[in-house]
Amino acid sequence: MAQRKGGSKAGRLENLAWGVDDRLGAAAFLKRNLTKAFPKHWSFLLGEIALYSFIVLLITGVFLTLFFKPSGAEVVYEGSYTQLRGVRISEAYASTLHITFDVRGGLLMRQIHHWAANIFLAAIAIHLMRIFFTGAFRKPREINWLIGVTLLVLALAEGFAGYSLPDDLLSGTGLRIMAGIVQSIPVVGSYLVMFVFGGEFPGTAEFIPRLFTVHILLIPGLLLALIIAHLMILWHQTHTQWPGRGRREQKVTGEPTFPAFAAQSGAYFLFTFGFLALMAALFQINPVWLYGPYEPDEVSFGSQPDWYVGFLEGSLRIMPRLETTLWGHTVSWNVLAPAVILPGVFFTLLALYPFFERWATGDERVHHLLDRPRNAATRTAIGAAVIVWYGNLWAAGGNDIIAWVFHIPLFWTTWFFRVGFFVFPIVAFVVTRRICLSLQRRDLRQRKEGVESGLISLTPDGGFTERHERSSDERAALLQTRQPRELLAAYPHHILPMPTPGRVRTQARTRANRFYLDYQVLSQGGGQGRADGASPRQRAQIEGPPVEDAAQRSDGSRLARLRRFVGRRRGKR
Repeated sequence: MAQRKGGSKAGRLENLAWGVDDRLGAAAFLKRNLTKAFPKHWSFLLGEIALYSFIVLLITGVFLTLFFKPSGAEVVYEGSYTQLRGVRISEAYASTLHITFDVRGGLLMRQIHHWAANIFLAAIAIHLMRIFFTGAFRKPREINWLIGVTLLVLALAEGFAGYSLPDDLLSGTGLRIMAGIVQSIPVVGSYLVMFVFGGEFPGTAEFIPRLFTVHILLIPGLLLALIIAHLMILWHQTHTQWPGRGRREQKVTGEPTFPAFAAQSGAYFLFTFGFLALMAALFQINPVWLYGPYEPDEVSFGSQPDWYVGFLEGSLRIMPRLETTLWGHTVSWNVLAPAVILPGVFFTLLALYPFFERWATGDERVHHLLDRPRNAATRTAIGAAVIVWYGNLWAAGGNDIIAWVFHIPLFWTTWFFRVGFFVFPIVAFVVTRRICLSLQRRDLRQRKEGVESGLISLTPDGGFTERHERSSDERAALLQTRQPRELLAAYPHHILPMPTPGRVRTQARTRANRFYLDYQVLSQGGGQGRADGASPRQRAQIEGPPVEDAAQRSDGSRLARLRRFVGRRRGKR
């Protein structure tokens, strides 16, 4: 290597850069990756909000850790807040009051931290919804979808742990509910409560240090590792992009990472930090000094958790009383079902949804182009039903407040949300799918007739007609999407159809496929891939190669062998 010289500051920086490149090969890596394209669309910035909120949480969390004392030992409060002077409180609650009233900027930092936690969870939820409705979870991004769902679950646990640390009356009420939920688990529930709290609730002075360790070390470490893994996979697989003119599965178009996206990303982080600081300065959140210290025999009227665990509160409130006693053990289904089984099933189904859709549709292709939600009507309807179901549970968490404010009997509100638990998602599914089909038909009409020009022509017989113009190339590209074709029904394994495992499995897949794709007949194309009225060549381009199931091939070959065998037997006769 030729010797590089330079005595100036620029020369020294150049020598440093060459030295790093000689040892790590950084130049080739940066040249290859700094020009990666980032799509220009506002929906791609939803994940950025979650990332920047997490960074703000780390910064403010380090500041709060310097002053917070994670101890459940009792002390006599002698601080600046006169309303609690002389009251015996835990050291954790006393240090929280000290941060609030005696540390310069402490209240602002506390509120930034709390608002950032709320925005972090909201951004993750909205980002997951964007991924779901646009089909960005499809192959090859199933792993990132699993990471995203895991991040959501960990963020819920992290938010609840941080919410419970101050040891005030409101957070203690939440811990009391959590202890009851853990205790409802059959056989091991009582042992788990003793393990978590270091004894019977409210536990010993060791509980808050344990919770503090989980909040600042264990869960943040997992979150940080998963976020890094998420970004690395995203960088390797490249971004998805919306369909449009000149866009295809093999190439992503957009702004280069450096300098365009880097400058935009830096400014967006500062904007997010500033917005959180503005919210913390103007809007009060979690005033723990007004709640007082936690006492196991006290609870304040109108106690409500943070919004992200409100659905668990609602599920507990609307669940009817139901218990089962077996062999001397009582199973409290009114706590176990809504607070343990329900969220466990929900998050499991959420994580496995990409694999179910791929199995149902038979779509094994690699996707980098997003779906318009209207073009995947069943998926969009499922998402809308889940949102309505979650919203019903979330609203049920405040049924007492609703009854008190609107002067409605609590019995009525409880039964309203019980009925809504089953009815509202079905209504949302049907209405959403019909709306998507209507939008598909409108797209089909635009593709066939063009768009309205606003020009009225007078016909020779005295009538009036409006001229239609051809859609723009960008609009026309949106109207042509590719979807997998319908799977064929399974052939029987025998002359008399028998419910063999393979046949049942194939028929279940066929019915799931029809559940996703049969509605396309109603829309008569509509950009869904049916291509009604198209030429054979256009139909082949839109539909792509037919999707064939391995079970169907095996069923067909067995039926063919059976027919040949019957033919040979008849020939011998």
